[in-house]
Amino acid sequence: MQLVFEKRKAVSRRAIVLVPILSFIVSLILTGFLLLAFKANPFRTYMAMFIGAFGSWSNFTETLVKATPLMLTGLGVTIAFKLRFWNIGAEGQLVFGGVAAAWVALFWSPFLPAWSLLPMVMLVGMMAGAVWAGIPALLKTRLNVDETLVTLMMNYIAILFAEGLYYGAWRDPEGYGFPGTKLFPEAAWLPRFSGRAHVGLFIAIGIGLLLWVAMNRTKWGFELNMIGKNKKAARCLGVNVKRNILVALLISGALSGLAGVSEVTAISHRLQQGLTMGYGYTAIIVAWLSQLNPIAGLFVAILMAGLLVGGDQVQMMMGLPAAMGLVLQGMILFPMLAGSLFTEYRIKRIDPRNSRAAESNEELSV
Repeated sequence: MQLVFEKRKAVSRRAIVLVPILSFIVSLILTGFLLLAFKANPFRTYMAMFIGAFGSWSNFTETLVKATPLMLTGLGVTIAFKLRFWNIGAEGQLVFGGVAAAWVALFWSPFLPAWSLLPMVMLVGMMAGAVWAGIPALLKTRLNVDETLVTLMMNYIAILFAEGLYYGAWRDPEGYGFPGTKLFPEAAWLPRFSGRAHVGLFIAIGIGLLLWVAMNRTKWGFELNMIGKNKKAARCLGVNVKRNILVALLISGALSGLAGVSEVTAISHRLQQGLTMGYGYTAIIVAWLSQLNPIAGLFVAILMAGLLVGGDQVQMMMGLPAAMGLVLQGMILFPMLAGSLFTEYRIKRIDPRNSRAAESNEELSV
């Protein structure tokens, strides 16, 4: 008896809903065994994480602070993954957007009216993220270069470039040796509405809603879906595959760049160490766990942010490493990937003897 994977002709809506939920439950169980190995009570640990992330308004606002860049990068990754373009470079696009935003805030402010500074900072930051994503898109469409490796390597280029700036050329001479630029002018600060939570959250939610409409109710979204499922069929039907890939990646990079803008203009008010928190990598989990649904991605981003904030609480209350939140994120990814495999494929049993007999009958008939 031989087992083979056979692609399903159609995926049920029930599977699309149940797979992420079951994957999350399986990840909690697997992490529970890991916690037992550390002699920690899984239920108490999960409760401490929940309280740390959602137990009070102050804690919840900190969760929203981390959810905002996760929403934006998650939406960017979702667009790319819809095309089966494996954009692993959201982290670098976020950093490059933050660098460009700092450049405008620091060096353009003397020449721009105060009212135009923040919009210009956001626009240039998004353009920088788009350019950084456009490079691997061009390499893919023109030279068929593998995008996974290129986008991954470009993360390190962007991160090292940013470090070279805030450790060197742009370092604040009055910062007492602290690695970072001087503060941005207040006209370049993104407003906050509670604690450190800022209006970038509402921008991310608005973009998520618009993106859902674009991907599900427009011709462009239909073409993206078609390219992701079968590029050859899309070409035969007259869809410009290369143009769609390039446009989608520019939008993907712009959203990740906007995440970097929100971090430097609303949280730190300067370019400094700590911009790279791994949001671009966590965005991959957000995209997969939401089944590439922009609206679902907004809620998943809050969940992932809760794991990060709750991980800090676990360190204080349970004496466990703060990285436990990251471990749980990784534990979520593997069941999610396995679940998506069984969503699109089913296991079929094949008897080799029957297949050989069928081949023999075909030969005799010939």
